[in-house]
This record gives sequence, structure tokens and C-alpha cells, in this order.
Amino acid sequence: MALAPSVTINDLVNIGFDIRASDVFLKVGAVPTCRLHSVIEPLPGDFPVLTQADIERLLSPLMTEKQKHVFEETLEMDLGFTLEGKCRVRTNMYHQRGTWASVMRIIPLEILSLEDLGLPPVLAELTKHRLGLILVTGPTGSGKTTTLGAMLDIINRNRKCHMVTIEDPLEIVHTDKLAYVSQREVHIDTLDFQPALRAVVREAPDVILIGEMRDPATMHVAMQAGETGHLVFSTVHTASAYETMDRIINMFPPHEKNHLCKRLAGSLRAIIAQKLVPRADGNGRVAALEILICTPTVSQKIEDGHFSDLYQLMNEGSFWGMQTMNQSLLKYVKAGIITDTTALNYSGLASELKQMLRR
Repeated sequence: MALAPSVTINDLVNIGFDIRASDVFLKVGAVPTCRLHSVIEPLPGDFPVLTQADIERLLSPLMTEKQKHVFEETLEMDLGFTLEGKCRVRTNMYHQRGTWASVMRIIPLEILSLEDLGLPPVLAELTKHRLGLILVTGPTGSGKTTTLGAMLDIINRNRKCHMVTIEDPLEIVHTDKLAYVSQREVHIDTLDFQPALRAVVREAPDVILIGEMRDPATMHVAMQAGETGHLVFSTVHTASAYETMDRIINMFPPHEKNHLCKRLAGSLRAIIAQKLVPRADGNGRVAALEILICTPTVSQKIEDGHFSDLYQLMNEGSFWGMQTMNQSLLKYVKAGIITDTTALNYSGLASELKQMLRR
């Protein structure tokens, strides 16, 4: 059985959106597949196994002629498109076993509030800063984009300012509310990430979102903007505040470490590390957060390069809105939202969490 010629990529994404899947997967030799509440399973609809001709017919309309040429040359392509009235779709196209494949991340157009997401109120307090650097970290698929979207929407609704985002590709769409929003997508609104970063401070921004900390140059621009009167948000693919600091420091040569620590101590406002954890009732996932707030004590530890002390400060920093990942997981266990076993599976320090659960 072949895939019906009338089936389009929008049809497949629409099914994924309706069942609240986070991703839709396509590859030759498999039926259309989705990720639903962390589990990979076939997309509903009794679809046949896809052929190369099916994949090319589905994915080719997403690309311009220039993008098709780039895909042929580089064998990779990131792009985004909108399912009108429903969602943005962040798409990665790639080759596997000599054939085309794709993973499409589904991002609803509706921006959920921090309350809707069940996130701590301290995240709203962070949006009141007028300058500095706020990092949201975690592995791919951990909800970083959703958290950032909610935080930026607070600023958009409450502050008359210019907000500039630089993304590859554009994910959450922010329409003008109280803020004036400029969203720049790499390869559409700018030739590349680096030229956009160099130009951003000339665009009179108050708030800047940099889609991802990719390299030392990106980190340097983010810190410089945070030091010179801008509030900067970005993401890093790390699992904890300690790993984030370690990753940033290791981006640069060893002889720059002391200077870098001083700069971070002055510009960093918070690190939010998160994971999406399956609920005990099987109905979706919840965000477990590790939160480091840069109090004077925390900033001093960062300036001195004593990153190993940050965990204890988070452990004891509930007054400031800080918490460790284990404290976040424990709250969900006590509330009956996740199971002990799930909490231990998602903990970076399972031995400590076992002791906390016994108490």
C-alpha cells in the first residue's frame, strides 16, 4: 500500500498537533511516527511504510530552490513553517542510509503562561531585570523554548520596549503587545548567525533572545550585551547550573578563565536547568527545574571560580527562589504527580534523592 497522493505534510503535522505530540518523524522504510509524552509510537491513521518518493513529495514543498541546493550540498537543513492558526513547526531534514528523513518539532502558536505550565513564580520576577544574562538549559526536547516563550511574553505584555530575537529557525511567534518585537530568522532575515549577532546591538534593543549559545563568539556577544544595558536570554544544552558554568568556561582558552569569571559574575542573573518528566497518570509531562539565582554570594563564588559551591547555595537558597533538581523532583513525588522510580530515573544525583525520599 502506498501513501495516498492527497496526504500532505500539513495533514501529518495536523494529526500530531491534535493528539498533542511533540514531534513527528519521517523516514524511508517506516510509517509516520510521533513522540507522545516521551514515547515514540506510530502516528494515528493507519499509514503505510514510506518510500523515498513519498518523503520527497512531502518535504520538497517546504524548501525554496536555494534551500534545496543547500540540502543537496550539505545533506542537512533546518527550517520552519507555520500551520495556520495552530502551530509553528521546527523542522530538521537529514539523510540516513542514503535517503531523506525529517524530524518536526510542533510548537503551538498559543503561548502558555508560567501558571499554565506550572513553573515557579521566581521566573516572572527574573523578567523584571533591565540588564544581564538569563540562561535556560537542558537537553533537546526539555521545554526550553516553551519556558522562554512564557518569560518573553510577560515582558511583551508588561513593558514598553524593543525585543529582538535571533533564531535558527524561528520558533515561537511573538506579536506586538506592549512591546515592539523584531524576530530575525537565520537564512531568511539574515545570512547567518554571526552577522545578526554583530548587528543586534545597533538595532536599539532592550531585550534580546539568542536562540542558542553556539560558540565563544556568541557567548561574548551575549555577555557584552548584558553588560551594556540589555536583558539577554539564551539556551545551552547542559543538564545543570554547574555543567553550564563548566561548558561556558571551557569554550574559551584557559588563560581567559579569571577574566571570564569576573564578567559572568557581573552579567549573569540566573540559570534555569530543566527536564520534562512523565506524569504518574500517563497524561503528559511536568517540568522539573533547577534554579540558580545570582545573589551577591552566588556572584562572588562565580567570580572566584568556585562552581562546586553553587549546588549547596541552591540547596539552601529557597528564600531567593532557588532549588536543586532533586528538590524539584521531590516536590512532585510528595504531590503524587510523579512516581519515586521516575524521579530517581531523572535525577542527576540519585543517591541524594534516595535519602531525601526516605526522610
